[in-house]
Amino acid sequence: MLPHPPKHRTPRLLRRKGIPSYVVGMPFARLASATTPTCHIGLGLAAVGRPGYINLGRDEDLGADRSVERLRTRTHELLDAAYFQGVRYFDVARSYGRSEEFLADWLDKNPSRDDVVVGSKWGYTYTADWTTDAEKHEVKDHGVRTYDRQRAETAELLGDRLDLYQIHSVTPDSPALTDKELHARLAEAAAQGTTIGFSTSGPAQADAIRAALAVTVDAEPLFRTVQSTYNALETSAGPALAEAHDAGLTVIVKEGMANGRLAAPHAPDALRAVAEEMSLGCDAVALALVLRQPWAGVVLSGAATTVQLASNLHAAVVDLDDAQLSRLAELVEEPQEYWERRGQLPWH
Repeated sequence: MLPHPPKHRTPRLLRRKGIPSYVVGMPFARLASATTPTCHIGLGLAAVGRPGYINLGRDEDLGADRSVERLRTRTHELLDAAYFQGVRYFDVARSYGRSEEFLADWLDKNPSRDDVVVGSKWGYTYTADWTTDAEKHEVKDHGVRTYDRQRAETAELLGDRLDLYQIHSVTPDSPALTDKELHARLAEAAAQGTTIGFSTSGPAQADAIRAALAVTVDAEPLFRTVQSTYNALETSAGPALAEAHDAGLTVIVKEGMANGRLAAPHAPDALRAVAEEMSLGCDAVALALVLRQPWAGVVLSGAATTVQLASNLHAAVVDLDDAQLSRLAELVEEPQEYWERRGQLPWH
């Protein structure tokens, strides 16, 4: 068993309720009783639910055989490894190829693992038809009809195992922030027991988060979770995520590895140096930097192999000193620069 997390990972208590802040307003209450630090790390299946994705090093990770059954097997191996090492949150989406299907199969085969928390997302439609060279791999639409269709598709696969349903990649101009009919649909799902959240993307994540915090139905906040990109290179959403945390939302962090830019052999020199000092992988240090944020409830691993996953999970016990943090802080890029570079990553 891994040792207990360093003190900076102990969640603050909300004075008004006396329970851990990462539990408030979300289905992650089942994680509150977990005793291992890896409960703060989740597994996202974007990299293994479809044959093409924008992560660097994907050719080496997956190899040539990316058939449905090969990726199904790989996904199940990852889920088994994650569960046995204390991970309890699993993240999928309608646009992640067959990720919902693969996860549903695994849940059906492991009915006793009822302590896991499942989150999915709607708003993008997967259009690559299981190829890596499609002109478009996914199409975005935050309209009510897309929600109705994709909610039914998700329900058919995950049924009552779905805990959290998120709007995928909200931006400040997203109609999902102003569509009252959509809000009513989402509120209805919340009343039936599904937690409603949203994810963000792009250089204006902070603006999208603050706009979403203002969305209410019958004077009650609609969203209970937010999932955003935050890593050593892109920190601009940090203040808004802290505000969301203080408002009672659970913060889930995605792309902590910057789509492979923070993993060897692509990691910048400063990150490599700190990792060498600690005799750890660059990935563990990069994820530890995110985990230490007081507002971070769950940080996603996007591992494509069980070896990567094991290395990622070491992040839960990494304690960075002030000098190391100062060196890593110099890696931050301007948001526009970061997202432009991300947009240029090829689909492997």
